[in-house]
Amino acid sequence: MNWSIDFAPLIPMPLFWVLLALAALLIGLLLFRRTRGASLRSLAVIAVLLALANPTLREEERDYLANIAIVVVDESTSQALAGRPEQTASIRKELETRLGGIDNLDVKWVTAKSGTDGRATGTELFTALNKALANTPPDRVAGAIMITDGQAHDVPETAGALGFDAPVHALLTGRPGEFDRRIEILTAPRYGIVGQSRDIELRVVETGKTGTRSSAVRLKIRREGQPDETRITTIGRKESIELPFPHAGTNILEVELETADGELTPANNRVVVAAEGVRENLRVLLVSGEPHAGERTWRNLLKSDAAVDLVHFTILRPPEKQDGTPINQLSLIAFPTRELFSDKINDFDLIIFDRYKHRGILRLGYYDNIARYVNEHGGAVLIAAGDDFAGRFSLFRTPLSPVIPATPLGRVIETPFKPKLSVDGARHPVTRNLPGAGPEDGDPSWGRWFRQVDVNVRTNRGRILMNGAEDKPLLVLDRRGEGRIALLTSDHAWLWARGFEGGGPHSDLLRKLSHWLMKEPDLEDERLMATAKGLDLTVERHSMSETIDPITILTPGGKKVNIDLQPASPGIWRGTIKVDLPGLYKAETDALPPVGKLSAVAYAGTEDTREMSEVTATDKKLESIAEETGGGIVWTKTTGLLASSDPAAVTMPRISMLKNARVLAGSGWLGLKDRQAYVTRGVKLTPMFTGFIALAMLLGLMSLAWWREGR
Repeated sequence: MNWSIDFAPLIPMPLFWVLLALAALLIGLLLFRRTRGASLRSLAVIAVLLALANPTLREEERDYLANIAIVVVDESTSQALAGRPEQTASIRKELETRLGGIDNLDVKWVTAKSGTDGRATGTELFTALNKALANTPPDRVAGAIMITDGQAHDVPETAGALGFDAPVHALLTGRPGEFDRRIEILTAPRYGIVGQSRDIELRVVETGKTGTRSSAVRLKIRREGQPDETRITTIGRKESIELPFPHAGTNILEVELETADGELTPANNRVVVAAEGVRENLRVLLVSGEPHAGERTWRNLLKSDAAVDLVHFTILRPPEKQDGTPINQLSLIAFPTRELFSDKINDFDLIIFDRYKHRGILRLGYYDNIARYVNEHGGAVLIAAGDDFAGRFSLFRTPLSPVIPATPLGRVIETPFKPKLSVDGARHPVTRNLPGAGPEDGDPSWGRWFRQVDVNVRTNRGRILMNGAEDKPLLVLDRRGEGRIALLTSDHAWLWARGFEGGGPHSDLLRKLSHWLMKEPDLEDERLMATAKGLDLTVERHSMSETIDPITILTPGGKKVNIDLQPASPGIWRGTIKVDLPGLYKAETDALPPVGKLSAVAYAGTEDTREMSEVTATDKKLESIAEETGGGIVWTKTTGLLASSDPAAVTMPRISMLKNARVLAGSGWLGLKDRQAYVTRGVKLTPMFTGFIALAMLLGLMSLAWWREGR
């Protein structure tokens, strides 16, 4: 039971306060003048005021609620270092025992982990605390206890932001005065031009007690495909390191810091910079042998590609139409054959012959240049053939013939057909997942073509991705030397662009085809990729083979691990493994023709760079919030001669429940605040100064006052 007195004045409160002031003035005057019966008169006035105040005895039946202590256990990455897991387990065990011995106390255990979504959020102790408070009444919170190394990155500026009035304590893992070194990236590029280099800036940072250690440190630099480089620097000095971009896609540079004696952990002694290599605008030369409907399709497709610089020529005046008109009287420009196919041929990434006939415009020596451009300089040629490819003016009848993967048979098939993917086409990235391709044995949903050149693919040459009329090769891709060549044996792709019979994926097909020829990394038919999320390493293999060999993974420790990949889709195999050490992992295949050995690198490890940038235990970050709330910070692992070498050995403070205390922490003890929260089960109100009691008291006091005056 709980008793209290409530007042409910019978008159308005402003009037009551006025009467109270007048009564106080009257009583003061009576006492000052020492009037007879002053005391009895004063009591009578007080009795009148008391009656007007209407006091009521309040009797409550209460059920007291248990206090709640919230314990936040730091399970961030830094808490996995240097015996801290054992220390944390011991603290938790001792804390469970001590809190379990306090009456009327419930304990909520919550954990705070490092972010795994790629954001550098660090250790968010108070975020975890707020989540626990979401379903906890603030008036029942007796305090918060945090088991942590002190590296918190979300400490509120003031105690008012906590949402409760109770102490915040910290039980620190680690040891005072820990020492650590790390590499800090100052600037790093996100991309670079292939074939060029960009600089990154970094420095070595040291925290904790250094003692007699040298300020000179050794850095080991690893670049893809290059020997390791060693560089000597000093603590705090800014270093500039060159990051090359040898290829498109992700380019990785790793910098490793030599481990120092007594260092807390070498886990943050390695940094990896990954930047995307982007190619400069690709230069494409499109040569149309004559005006035709498909010419516009190629031009529109290439002009709409932001990564392509297009140079387009259409032969409008072939040699057989020469009529002697002087050049200066013609609006047509001369075809710059020498400039294009001799002087600047290697400036182009792709040459497209669109329905081009050999009619003497190009000398035979220029075709030799084009063949060398493919074989020796890694160039690319695409032949979009019409009926010209089957006749006597075919490009096959030029010195370009050795690089062409198929031989024309001199026949033009003019019958309706729907292009279909071959077995290789279903696996190849150029044609894989083409919209409308349909099931393996079914008909595609796209429109028909009506003309195709009959060809015979040369032995051990070319890969057929699409078949056409009479199941003849429609699209053939081949590698020659360092370059690539493609042969499209029909000039009716423009029908898809016009939407004939519903059209077809002309844009997807032709764009992927051209970019494969220009060696787009994402379109490589033989490809190996490695990606990492945390300590999960995923390896993906693209291949045209029906089966693949296991992939060899080279770990940062120098060990080799084989991993078997599982089919994910046609032409794609994938596998994921859990790795133990953070660092740079290299995946490799055996040397296989025509691409040789494939390799890919990925950095597996802590994603939260902010978390690993500060790993030494500290009491500074939680000091202000603990002091403001009346809490305390305790080192559970001491240093000195008497310090135990057992990582699980800890020294725990005494924990007590206190009422109405301002200081809730001291030497060897921590306090929790008894909030005395309750719920009211029932209320009984009893008037104290009404009816006959009040009337009898007033009359009695007035009678005594008159009696006293009359004496």
